[in-house]
Amino acid sequence: MITLLDGGMGQELIARSGDAPTPLWATQVMIDHPGLVQAIHADYFAAGASMATTNTYALHRDRLAGTPAAAQFAALHAQALAEARAARDAAGRGRIAGSIGPLGASYRADVGPAHKAATRLYAEIAAILAPQVDVILGETIATLAQARALLEAALPMGRPVWLSVTVDDRDGTRLRSGEPVADLAGLARDGASAVLANCSAPEAMAAALEALSAANLPYGCYANGFQQITDDFLKDRPTVDALSARPEMVPELYADFAEHWVRQGATIIGGCCETTPAHIAAIARRLTDRGYALT
Repeated sequence: MITLLDGGMGQELIARSGDAPTPLWATQVMIDHPGLVQAIHADYFAAGASMATTNTYALHRDRLAGTPAAAQFAALHAQALAEARAARDAAGRGRIAGSIGPLGASYRADVGPAHKAATRLYAEIAAILAPQVDVILGETIATLAQARALLEAALPMGRPVWLSVTVDDRDGTRLRSGEPVADLAGLARDGASAVLANCSAPEAMAAALEALSAANLPYGCYANGFQQITDDFLKDRPTVDALSARPEMVPELYADFAEHWVRQGATIIGGCCETTPAHIAAIARRLTDRGYALT
């Protein structure tokens, strides 16, 4: 049985809104275009996804600080949860994953608070999400320290916790920090319900999956469609116009990768940045045609 996740939300919001990217990324689009998040969730359910990932990845106090949205921390979480629930209810099926992205910045191991502060900040978000989601999903984890803090914060909330790491695009056996992905296994066995890799090149995922399988937990991945993570995007408060999509990563090619990951033993599959409902639909068709049951 394969759990089919949804695909990218932030880049899809930017594309559909037509707005210029800002450092607040998907958050700004959700503020400016109420209902658009729900429409994208609905399209993913229609494509065959069985889970809606909330648009809460970038809803951190440090990301909102110094912006007009700083006072809307709780309200924005409530809006993202409401739009995911509305799409799920309209579809009449599916689960909701409450997304928690990395503190500080994506892909970077050199920013973010110390363990005690990180745990407190993650726990604040997990407490908001837990009553309204089926799974707490820690995404784009770049270091073992981030994984440890997130797991410690989220486990007491009484929901399954999935840990999803981002790996080196050229060496999927290593986190963005350079630490071995295999070292996540022992940590994850302290309470995680699944381990995944996300927001890395599709070509890196096979090696990441092999390393993740050592945790003896359900595992999987959802790759991005970026050409590369640029130096400009690794600066403070970047915007996504520093990144570009791979034109060749069309839905059928992405489905080729997804089929390979399933053959490796992955049971949780989806898409990350620059994947769309069309990519998820292609995976659903491919796996169904190959005789896999989707849930």
